[in-house]
Amino acid sequence: MTRWLDPPPVNADSLDSLNLPPLIAGTLVRRGFATPDSAKAFLDPGLYTPSSADQLPGMSAAAGRIALAIRRNERICIWGDFDVDGQTATTLLVQTLRALGANVMYYIPVRAKESHGVHIPKLAEIIDGGAQLILTCDTGITAHDAVDYANSRGVDVVITDHHDPGESLPKALAVTNPKLLPKGHPLSTLPGVGVAYKLAENLLTHHAPRTTSLTPDTLLDLTALGIVADVAELQGDTRYLLQRGLEQLRRTGRTGLQAVFKLAGLQPSNLTEEHIGFQLGPRLNALGRLGDANPAVELLLTDDPSRANVLAAQIEGLNTQRQLLTSQVYRAAEAQLQTDPSLLNYPVLVLANPSWPGGVLGIAASRLVERYGKPVILLNAPEGDLARGSARSVDGVHITEAIAAQKDLLRGFGGHPMAAGLALETADIPKFRERIGRTVARMQGAAFVPEPELQIDAWLPIPDLTLDLAAELDQLAPFGPGNPPLVLASRNLTIRNAGKIGRGGDHLKLAVEDEAGNLQSVLWWNGDLEALPETGSRVDLAYKLRASDFRGVKQVQLEFVALRVVEEAAVEVKKKGIEIRDWRLESRKIERLTDEVVVWAEGSDKARGKPRYELRQADEFAIYTTPPSPAELREALEMVRPKTVYVFGISPLEETPEAFLNRLAGLAKYAINKKGGKAALAELAAATAQREVAVRLGLEWLAAGGHLEFEIENGLVTFSAGSKAANPYSMQDLFTALKGVLDESAAFRAYFSKADLKSLFD
Repeated sequence: MTRWLDPPPVNADSLDSLNLPPLIAGTLVRRGFATPDSAKAFLDPGLYTPSSADQLPGMSAAAGRIALAIRRNERICIWGDFDVDGQTATTLLVQTLRALGANVMYYIPVRAKESHGVHIPKLAEIIDGGAQLILTCDTGITAHDAVDYANSRGVDVVITDHHDPGESLPKALAVTNPKLLPKGHPLSTLPGVGVAYKLAENLLTHHAPRTTSLTPDTLLDLTALGIVADVAELQGDTRYLLQRGLEQLRRTGRTGLQAVFKLAGLQPSNLTEEHIGFQLGPRLNALGRLGDANPAVELLLTDDPSRANVLAAQIEGLNTQRQLLTSQVYRAAEAQLQTDPSLLNYPVLVLANPSWPGGVLGIAASRLVERYGKPVILLNAPEGDLARGSARSVDGVHITEAIAAQKDLLRGFGGHPMAAGLALETADIPKFRERIGRTVARMQGAAFVPEPELQIDAWLPIPDLTLDLAAELDQLAPFGPGNPPLVLASRNLTIRNAGKIGRGGDHLKLAVEDEAGNLQSVLWWNGDLEALPETGSRVDLAYKLRASDFRGVKQVQLEFVALRVVEEAAVEVKKKGIEIRDWRLESRKIERLTDEVVVWAEGSDKARGKPRYELRQADEFAIYTTPPSPAELREALEMVRPKTVYVFGISPLEETPEAFLNRLAGLAKYAINKKGGKAALAELAAATAQREVAVRLGLEWLAAGGHLEFEIENGLVTFSAGSKAANPYSMQDLFTALKGVLDESAAFRAYFSKADLKSLFD
């Protein structure tokens, strides 16, 4: 049960001279900006004094060595990382060095083959190819062995990174890292792209010939992308660079970004940090998580519209796969928590599964952090191998330090305050969960309470939720770690209805009404798995408010945060229970059923009855084929609404993922040859007797392998012949996720065959 905290009292008289709305002035004072000068510098980047790049340790030596390499025409290799922070940092440095006349190349490791860091085999290949200076960005701070190897080959290394250093620094010629600054320094929260920007700023200011037309301002669009995508703490120069970067991003001339905007349906002039965090960042991240991130640099640098459109289309396809995989991991994690609620008692959620694809664990963990308000660690733990995973944190918990405190259990780790990666023996996960829970509790100290808390910033009536209010709140933007969006709330609202929205029905749209009859809609992202109070219930509702631009019309958008029931809706009619007849060992009794009985049968037993999409209301209902999950069972019962259910529960033969994919490919081929290339998603699911998500994962795997192409719109799949090259990295993650879904269905069917039916149907 979450405890709601009313807004704490605050005296904002010190800001009276600014004539700010009371809510804005009070928020500024609460967040430490209690003087007019500090408040103005926070709100207006034109009044903020940015720090000199030279304040970063090692900056002078780094810039000097790069300038020398340019004068000598030495070949410089920029070694980046595959997330958006690494992609943008790499692009920024490549663009800068090219403008300065450098002989430059770049390399970003492929996640599925190499993981994070600087790896000696590829480094040796690059040095053999003629590289005379290695410049890292967003990586390298723990690359002791790689730096020693480069030194042994007579090649200098300059490290720019923002991840936490180890007990000692690599023996590089220069190390530039904001974590080496005192805590609270205006530059201390810079992400990798922020450090790269300050290096570029130094080079363009002190080492550029007069003929160089590139200015630091041109690079701010990349900087904004990396800051938001890496969940950097928005303090000091980091916030300033994001404010300036958003201005640049709204008018960016990058052909590649313009192509991505178009496919994503984004209007550049209205871009906010939310568009980066939820639309642009995930699309670019999909390259690094499900494929090769090197094309992202090409996308961000190219001036060729045709090439930009090709790369943007590839990103769009990978993003669809990323969304599907993330949703599957998130739902499986929620299922774990429902099965074992005791896991929620820990200060940090540590969950593991052998079939979770590693490429999306960080994204799914972020969604769980939003849901539960505590740090989350998700691990892929295949049998007989190390468990590897990603962590995401909340303000006040330095997750990398918390993980480092358990280093005797770990086989590797690294990160920064809000995100980290780690590896450990699967058998040590329970011990790790206990220990890191105690560490996080100590970190939070008195701030940690077993009962979650929700701080409300203001209670407001529905009529006050206007575009004018949205504009006032937007003065505090951009929002993120260190500057969270305000949580507003309204009392005594009545739930009128709730409907699923989104391509997969993952989201909810609530309609609520106040006591005066004012209606308001609220978006609940990823809310389809949540239990809602009955229609007609009265609730207090907490939400975030911002203006949106839907189809060119500006309107207020409320995003769900939490609700608490004030009064349950009256129950007028008590539902009568269903009569259940257990015929699980008596399949021949199907012959006794009359034509009035609706029989549900799929897969190889489809001739026995009707598939899920042809079910209708009836008093008598026979379940011949065992459902693939509780969701399909629940939906079938809602469609038929029977008084009597006959349960046969004949489970289809268990299929390997390979056999399932072969069958699905055959169904797709049949649709192309005999049905004009079209088939309903529900039809494919019924033909295979599997969940729709298994079919979607299977189709994505076939597409990633170049076997076919497809589109899904309103539940209809349109197939065409494959024309793209195979993406083995994406195929690997999709196969892992598919195996997990098929295993879940097999486990549910095994349970269904033995379960007490009354409890199952209740």
